[in-house]
Order: sequence, then structure tokens, then C-alpha cells
Amino acid sequence: MNFIDEALLEARAGNGGAGCTSFRREKFIPKGGPDGGDGGRGGNIILRVDPNLNTLVNFRNQKYLVAKNGQAGSGKKKTGQDADDLIVMVPKGTMVFDIVSNKVIYDCCEEGKDYLIAKGGEGGAGNFRFKSSTNQAPRRHMRGWSGDELSIRLELRSLADVGLVGFPNAGKSTFLSHVSAAKPKIG
Repeated sequence: MNFIDEALLEARAGNGGAGCTSFRREKFIPKGGPDGGDGGRGGNIILRVDPNLNTLVNFRNQKYLVAKNGQAGSGKKKTGQDADDLIVMVPKGTMVFDIVSNKVIYDCCEEGKDYLIAKGGEGGAGNFRFKSSTNQAPRRHMRGWSGDELSIRLELRSLADVGLVGFPNAGKSTFLSHVSAAKPKIG
């Protein structure tokens, strides 16, 4: 079994979708006004603890974590669809470090808890949001906000099931070599 205890990754959350510039058009309404919808939210990157994993071998060939972008808004005040969050499963005891500052972001030790690594960008506003009493037909909209980008290091802390404590030359290594397949240096 391969034991990988460290992984370097680039995490990029999804960008928000752009707002829409659109005007209401119906048969007997010549000047219907703006009806452009807002853009959808970009996807977040979330780490979740999986009790069945015990190594970081899944990240051996993976260098990037990229969430999807939100969809653009459309006419009739339709908001763009929010992007799905990217959920990444990690083993219990994984520590997440920001590579730039070398600070611990999270210590993933609780099962069932979500750890937000990168937040997705908010969607941009459609032209309906810019309507006012002085500007009743705005022709502008906003682009979506960019999602977070960061470089992270995942480090797995191995938790021992059993510990041997004793005086020097008490036979700890000999005992370990007889009861397991370990080959400690004796002498």
C-alpha cells in the first residue's frame, strides 16, 4: 500500500456568473423596461473528513482543485444557476496549510464537518438592479466576482493505535519484532 502523507494543491473556487442586460418585450407593451437577471454564485471548495480513508494517495496525480463557475443571468429576471460545490474527501487528521504564509488553515479532525477552503464568487447584478426613477432603461450590468485562489499543502498526521513505553534495553524492539512484521533495528 502506498503511503502518501503530503500533497501540494492549487485551489480555485468558481467565479460568479455575469448579470444580463435585457429588456421586457411583449406584444402590446412597447417599452417594458429592464428585466435582466443576476448571475449565479460560483462553486466553493470544501474538504470533508472520510473515516474510510487513511492516506492522501488520491492526490498523487492531482495538482488542481477547480470548482465550476456560476451561470450568467438571462431575460425575464431569471437568475443564473449556482454552481455545485466541489467536495473533496480527506482522511481524519489532515492538516491544511496556506503555502504562502505557511499558516494552518484547518485541522480536519471532526467527521461530518465541512471545511471551506475557497469561497466561490458572487454573481453579478443584471440591469434590472440598476433601474431608478431617473434611469428607467439602464444598459449596464455587472460581471460576476472572482472566486478565491490559493495554494495549499495537505499534511496527514498519523495517529498511533499502540505505544510501547519502557526503560532502555528492556526489550521493546525485540517484542515488537516478534509480535508484528516490523523490522526494528535491535542492538
